[in-house]
Amino acid sequence: MFGTLMLLAVPWLGFRLLGALGIGRFATWRAGAAHGLAAMLVATGSAHFAPASVTVMPSHAGLVAMVPPFVPFPHAMVYATGVLELLGALGLVVAATRSTAGIGLAALFVLMLPANIYAAIDDVPLNGEPATPLWFRVPEQMVFITIALWAAATADNTPPAAEKAPVLKWPVRLRRHSGHG
Repeated sequence: MFGTLMLLAVPWLGFRLLGALGIGRFATWRAGAAHGLAAMLVATGSAHFAPASVTVMPSHAGLVAMVPPFVPFPHAMVYATGVLELLGALGLVVAATRSTAGIGLAALFVLMLPANIYAAIDDVPLNGEPATPLWFRVPEQMVFITIALWAAATADNTPPAAEKAPVLKWPVRLRRHSGHG
């Protein structure tokens, strides 16, 4: 149930740690979030193309089972959303396209919400696991929408000075207090 959130949180924290160690690309929590969301989307987007024999992630067939009956061409829709997730991931890591990618991904997450609700209500298992309960699935989707929009707000990757976190310098050099002054 927490797998997808971990696909977001662990890379996000890893990128943020790199920022704290002085890698400017990840100097803010928003930049780390954008790259963490991109990492998650590479994994989830790849699942849209995975054959049933792959057991480490949901397969294409499993994702097709989540598509509500009112959506036409479920196989094509799963492939299309997979492509959009992968393109969105790429867009998030390129500063010039981050804003557009974030807004587009937020819209995609909203459009995919009925599939998540359908899977929860109809108890559609995914990758051999029980369906994620609706009480978890909807807030999880809201987290993804929020982070996509938050990432979109930092398209130039240069946040205001107040948002910058301190950067650790390595090796740390301590000044000796001379006792003067």
